[in-house]
Amino acid sequence: MTMPEQDLHEWRRRIDELDRTLVRLLNERAEYAMRIGEWKHERGMDIRVPARETEVLQNAVRWNPGPLGEEAIRRLFEQIMIETRALEQQSESPSSHEPNVPPNTP
Repeated sequence: MTMPEQDLHEWRRRIDELDRTLVRLLNERAEYAMRIGEWKHERGMDIRVPARETEVLQNAVRWNPGPLGEEAIRRLFEQIMIETRALEQQSESPSSHEPNVPPNTP
């Protein structure tokens, strides 16, 4: 059975709406990460907290109803953390930057 062209356009329109929402939410998350980075910097704390990264990954996997698999969710959140960690590091001095590597996974 083939999908009518108007249905295809409707599904694509819905995906576009979701993409817009995802971008907004990712940027909101990034804003929070920047604030956390500033807070950590003010207190002389390390940007990277492996235990927190592990917790974020475990939460994402636990909250995932599918159809994306566990590894797909893990990879997506690892990349989100890499990008937001880079924003957190912007509030640090240049000499204290850590490399942007994926978090340790359990």
